[in-house]
Amino acid sequence: MTAVNLPGPGPSPARRTLLQRRIRLLVAATITYNVIEAAVAITAGSIASSAALIGFGLDSIVEVASAAAVAWQFSAADHERRERAALRVIALSFFALAAYVTCDAVRALLGSGEARHSTPGLILAALSLLIMPFLSYAQRRAGRELGSASAVADSRQTLLCTYLSGVLLVGLALNSLFGWSWADPIAALVIAAVAVKEGREAWRGDACCAVPAVPAAPLSGPLSARTAAEADGCADGCCSPDRHSRA
Repeated sequence: MTAVNLPGPGPSPARRTLLQRRIRLLVAATITYNVIEAAVAITAGSIASSAALIGFGLDSIVEVASAAAVAWQFSAADHERRERAALRVIALSFFALAAYVTCDAVRALLGSGEARHSTPGLILAALSLLIMPFLSYAQRRAGRELGSASAVADSRQTLLCTYLSGVLLVGLALNSLFGWSWADPIAALVIAAVAVKEGREAWRGDACCAVPAVPAAPLSGPLSARTAAEADGCADGCCSPDRHSRA
């Protein structure tokens, strides 16, 4: 992948300090919520014999590991020096999550156990589906402006937790309403594939938009904003100057 450095200054020192503090607070909030989420999900999953709920709780533990890696990175004044190590921890967290979800999904498809209805599980999945997107968006926005690949990668981990919340909610609901026990493991396999993709990108340091924000001024020369975004590995437009101007 060929990187194109867009012209323009990065955040001012005062702005960088503010963004670093914001990321630390968001990471702390993510860790706190996921610790509670893990405890509730694993307990409810054990009571209901739900492999999906237990897997969701273990995913929360993986999310804590990822967030802790970012917290460790930003605990240093020169946080850029810890960037690669934090990215490796996040990547390994993705791979571990994918491996567990795959094994658990295959085991469920082979008919290992039958989950019962779980009201706490349904409530937890719905709450996570509402809360996680906001945490992911806020951290991704700050990480992009600051130019931190690890913060952006961790925001992807949080976003993946949102997808898993949706999968869990649908799986528990279909199982409770119609007895369709196969729905959750099928969707979980799709999530596992996404986790592998995100893990590979984090390992390579290809976190989209992990470059300091630039002004919304038009680029000079033949390189258009769309071309620059695609050349920088962000063909989905998340690196476009108009998005940076709103960061």
